[in-house]
Amino acid sequence: MTEAPIGADNISVRLAENQEDIEAAQRLRYKVFYEELNATPTEDMAKARRDINEFDNVADILVVTDDRLGEGTENIVGTYRLLRQEVAEKHGHFYTSDEFDISPLINSGASLLELGRSCVLEPYRTRPVLQKMWGGIADYVAEHNIGLMFGCASFPGTDVNAIAEQLSYMRHYHLASENLCPRALDSVYIDMDIVPKDSYDAKRVFASLPPLIKGYLRLGAYIGDGAYVDEQWDSIDVCIVMPTHLVTEKYFKHYQRKTEKQIMIDGTFAEKHPSRIREAGS
Repeated sequence: MTEAPIGADNISVRLAENQEDIEAAQRLRYKVFYEELNATPTEDMAKARRDINEFDNVADILVVTDDRLGEGTENIVGTYRLLRQEVAEKHGHFYTSDEFDISPLINSGASLLELGRSCVLEPYRTRPVLQKMWGGIADYVAEHNIGLMFGCASFPGTDVNAIAEQLSYMRHYHLASENLCPRALDSVYIDMDIVPKDSYDAKRVFASLPPLIKGYLRLGAYIGDGAYVDEQWDSIDVCIVMPTHLVTEKYFKHYQRKTEKQIMIDGTFAEKHPSRIREAGS
């Protein structure tokens, strides 16, 4: 008998509170990124069996927990890294800037939040659990008055031809406007306009996108110009851009039913909402 998908009951979301939480999130990322998705760890990472990254020391780490698994760090089943602009500036840069020119975002005047290192254990990759996670991100966005979110999202593998339709679809239908369009750095730029717009079934191609990217686009996200092949992560990255006010009305209504709260966004009241990035890396 097939088990029912895991729902949101007993699922909680919070920020990491101590070093133990951060290391548990790093162990989870190692399990997903390096053991499941075949990224290549450094020697130190392999020895510690943790995805160790410099940004973990300055960013906020969101953790998703299954309360049925106990009260210790063993109940952490998902994680996201949240890096605010003022924190990134003190640190020196955003992670995404190693792959993409994000100057249009920085020059936009919006308060920025970089989303990265997103992963969830396989049994928990269900819509109710992801919605709960995005509820936590919504709280964070409201608390810090974020106007624009961005980050890297990934396709597994490094064969551009294997995802030619997917890359072309995103460029044809979801390209960010010029004033908010990051571009892959010239030295690594992969043109996403590979096959003609009329040569594929857009609905079929959308359905074939990785779940996280599909979720971003459903919430109103845009795609930057150009892709990046990440050999270490065995992935092809695109840059996601999401102004917080573009979250779909459908999700507003869903989240309103769950929370019955409101927040102030861009000077007007809007229902408390989530907003959605990287499945393998960032």
